[in-house]
Amino acid sequence: MVEITASLVKELREKSGSGMMDCKKALSENGGDIEASMDWLRTKGLSKAAKKSDRVAAEGLVVVASDGKTAAAVEVNSETDFVARNELFQALARNAGKAALSTDSVEDVQSAVNDEITNLIANIGENMMVRRLAKHSVSEGVVASYIHNSIAPDLGRIAVLVAVESAGDPAALNDMGRKIAMHIAATQPISLSTDDIDPAAVEREKAIFTEQALESGKPAGVVEKMVEGRIRKFFEEVVLLKQSFVMNPDQTIEQFVAETAKSLGTDVKVTAFTRLALGEGVEKKTEDFAAEVASMMGGQA
Repeated sequence: MVEITASLVKELREKSGSGMMDCKKALSENGGDIEASMDWLRTKGLSKAAKKSDRVAAEGLVVVASDGKTAAAVEVNSETDFVARNELFQALARNAGKAALSTDSVEDVQSAVNDEITNLIANIGENMMVRRLAKHSVSEGVVASYIHNSIAPDLGRIAVLVAVESAGDPAALNDMGRKIAMHIAATQPISLSTDDIDPAAVEREKAIFTEQALESGKPAGVVEKMVEGRIRKFFEEVVLLKQSFVMNPDQTIEQFVAETAKSLGTDVKVTAFTRLALGEGVEKKTEDFAAEVASMMGGQA
């Protein structure tokens, strides 16, 4: 039996662009023969799939999965929006969501659906990947969810999770949580409360507001009050509990939660939230076809 050495695997990997484990399996199946292994990888579609792995994948779907008191949101990317409407890709996203319920690791989710991804890349011809996951759990209460721009149940372009701790009626808590999740999808708060907002962000805003106030020529005492007022306004814009509720601008989210607690006759507390938007933070590659054509023509337009 031919020994499958690391150098042999490395050589096949460099030639085929396939994953290390796929190369090792190909070599084992073909007695260590590089050319035969290349053909084996091509037959399986693995070589073709791997060569697409450097393409930017910023489209796709965000999926939500829940098993009661735990919910996860997972971003599964593809290169084009068209693929997101493919039923096989949607099944992949749902499987990734289910896998996320038992782990906090993106790598574990990717591993759980890796074969499915490899086969889809080979068949559809686009790069795909599991990019991010968010997960919340409560000991008592619910983790409500909302999908914005939904194209199928639990699948869309923006997913929001809201963790609610309470001994109250789960259906009522879920209704409140879902409404807050819809609010979050629209307003994009950066923190749950004023206590957990990044101090550096607050100091940055204070510096800007102070500079603006000083330019007005007002006395120091007035400037201080102006800055305090603007920081308060800043909190109302970016802190979830301080924001005006989009469904009822006359009350804040904090007041909406208190109102729900009163109607249920028990304490209700929003403990965490996550808003996951498809493609967020991905640098999308843009093609300059005019420049490419000019280059091919020797610089002539």
